[in-house]
Amino acid sequence: MQIINFSEQNSLISLYLREIRDITIQNDRLRFRRNIERIGEIMAYEISKLLAYKTIHVNTPLDVAEANIPDEEIVIATILRAGLPFHHGMLNYFDGAENAFVSAYRKYKETGHQTFDIHIEYIASPSIEGKTLILTDPMLATGSSMELTYRALLTKGIPSKIHVATIIASQQAIDYCKEHFPEEKTTIWAAAIDPGLNESSYIVPGIGDAGDLAYGEKI
Repeated sequence: MQIINFSEQNSLISLYLREIRDITIQNDRLRFRRNIERIGEIMAYEISKLLAYKTIHVNTPLDVAEANIPDEEIVIATILRAGLPFHHGMLNYFDGAENAFVSAYRKYKETGHQTFDIHIEYIASPSIEGKTLILTDPMLATGSSMELTYRALLTKGIPSKIHVATIIASQQAIDYCKEHFPEEKTTIWAAAIDPGLNESSYIVPGIGDAGDLAYGEKI
């Protein structure tokens, strides 16, 4: 399994990542959503380098030209609601992709928000049989939501390749995904990998609650 951590290389992702982390900037919701979208666009471009391609011929006004285009059927799947801007960034580049949406949420067991179960309420997906599945979620804290989303999507078929795309992951989540996703066909992409989680399983230093920052606080 390949783990790609963009914080280990020079990329514009680091500029947008800095802005979504910065408490003096991140409360501008429009800017926050756009920065999430931008990271999705750049990550989609990087993922495209690993796809299979085929050569086609294109008629121009003067002659015929060759063009190399992706030769994989892609399904982009996201976890609602925080994943929507990230998903949209991916879709801006993979504009012919099919789309899947899963509602997964934490159900806390006590008021201190220290223990919880993951519940999946809703899934809308095309067949993913033999296709390239891109699983998107901006925050990969424990990895359990991502795994449950993947398991739910397996009711729609078995993908040929899996790309787990996130903006900030904890090292714990990376280790969890390495244990629970098929090693031979999974690649994990992260803008940054942070060292740990707090008592409520939020990534530290992280950014806070991505859904609230993008769309407003929930009650």
